[in-house]
Amino acid sequence: MDTPKRSVAEIAASLASAIADGAATTDESDSFVSENYALLKESGLVEAAVPVELGGGGAEVAELADMLRILAHACGSTALAFSMHTHQVAIPAWRWRHQKVAAVEPLLKRVAAERLILLSSGGSDWIGGSGKAEKVDGGYRINARKVFTSGAEAGAILMTGAVHEAADGTRSVIHFGAPMKSPEVRIENTWRTLGMRGTGSNDVVFENLFIPDANVALSRKAGEWHPLFQVIATVAFPLIYAVYLGIAESARDIAIDLARKKPASDHATSLAGRMDTSLRAAQLAHRWMLDIVARNAPSAESVNEVMIGRSLVARHAIEATEFAMELAGGAGFYRANGLERRFRDVQGARFHPLQSGPQARYAGAMALGQPVAEIF
Repeated sequence: MDTPKRSVAEIAASLASAIADGAATTDESDSFVSENYALLKESGLVEAAVPVELGGGGAEVAELADMLRILAHACGSTALAFSMHTHQVAIPAWRWRHQKVAAVEPLLKRVAAERLILLSSGGSDWIGGSGKAEKVDGGYRINARKVFTSGAEAGAILMTGAVHEAADGTRSVIHFGAPMKSPEVRIENTWRTLGMRGTGSNDVVFENLFIPDANVALSRKAGEWHPLFQVIATVAFPLIYAVYLGIAESARDIAIDLARKKPASDHATSLAGRMDTSLRAAQLAHRWMLDIVARNAPSAESVNEVMIGRSLVARHAIEATEFAMELAGGAGFYRANGLERRFRDVQGARFHPLQSGPQARYAGAMALGQPVAEIF
């Protein structure tokens, strides 16, 4: 009898103990979670989002989100860095399945065959773009600094873009994959942060990197939503925010274990109830994000709903973790218990787009029937 294929969530759960082992050490030393990435590669999770027909695991977005949430229980840095690779694979996989985009096949096949790690510069580029693309014969010359490049030292290709300004002043963003081994690409070790210290989200610098015309995947107007970015936002953020949900869930579990070691009190009981209420709100908001993805209809409307969910997950995951700290009391202040690391890591939920101000403007404009094309 054939052995049943394990789900990506089951694989993640089987790795959790080993991934958790070095989490505190990498956090304290500001070092990248390289050993955990080796485990992810060996397990087959690197190619999990690639369609089966192209050599991968064929996992859908909801399954991938569950995988990342479980990894985040063990190590928030590992999960967040890996979410950046995961969404960069899940997006072309979604386009291949639902939009019949054949152009993404070579990349997806390479991820599966070579277990390539893809990097994202989305947080530093986003809708406005960043860096300079100068038009030259046969392509573009790129000079740029890409900050928050999670997992930079493990990556093979950085999926990014740069701004080209035409003679008439028109600004467009060209999108391309930058080979990390190119001599014109270097990593600057800048990642010294409050939380998520093991993600290795260092700056990546391009100095006169040549990108041939044939390697430009897309050119779009700078500073304005494009249909591809509606796909990106709809698919990527339920994956990224699965990580923060997992961190809050693990903070809750640690706090409950610590609280049970102390005498019972009405105050502690109330804190536990408030913590679980906030956590449930984050879980429900994340489920809503996944419901939107499952509609397979990226649009300005889907962006709005996913970003509302993103704000709610962030708010309530942070709140639940704050209650966890209060419930744990002084014990939560000790690094050995792991709660203070979750408290620091969950703060990262504040900083991904759309941040609270633009998200509120976007939702308000949608509600009032106003344009949203330039709100980001």
